[in-house]
Amino acid sequence: MGLLSLLLAGMRGGTFAALFTSAAQRGIWASLTAVILFLCSSPTSASSQNLTGVPPAAPMTHIFVYGTLKRGQPNHFRMMDAANGKAEYCGRGRTVQSFPLVIAGEHNIPFLLNVPGSGRRVKGEVYRVDGPMLAFLDEFEGCPHMYQRTPVALELEEWTAEGRGVAEAFIYSTTTYRAEWLKRPVFDDYDAYGDHGLVYVDRESRD
Repeated sequence: MGLLSLLLAGMRGGTFAALFTSAAQRGIWASLTAVILFLCSSPTSASSQNLTGVPPAAPMTHIFVYGTLKRGQPNHFRMMDAANGKAEYCGRGRTVQSFPLVIAGEHNIPFLLNVPGSGRRVKGEVYRVDGPMLAFLDEFEGCPHMYQRTPVALELEEWTAEGRGVAEAFIYSTTTYRAEWLKRPVFDDYDAYGDHGLVYVDRESRD
């Protein structure tokens, strides 16, 4: 039996209390015993803490991607680059609301305009990402100036990850667009190599 166990047993059994004879001494001892027993049984005591040395799992965030970050698209490799963080493919789905997904700008970039109720329901992929990957994506997407990361409701079509599928994830949409972009053709399933003829210019090839 350890020293702490002996001490607690003595307190509970009254062994140490017998050493105090006056009423005042016994009152002080009773108060001290109550405090020590409370601290030893508290959830924050050392006996209840995680002593394995393994830090708790970092929180993960669900991201819905609809453009060049999807599988088979020009920037998907960035999602898979461990130097950027961790990204786990979870499944496919589409937005519950419709949005205008257009190709615009001199580099033919897909933009999801934050105009709910207009355009089409947009298809994409759900990923579970860690903190470093989320920070990388924020920087890559120029958030919050070029794109803004906002929650969006989803209807899932496939879920391959563990656990129940999510009904909501973050999406990079934009409110900082040119008015004429609202007149452009809208897409529901972006493909950089599609027959639209608007070839995406990757970052390494831009002037």
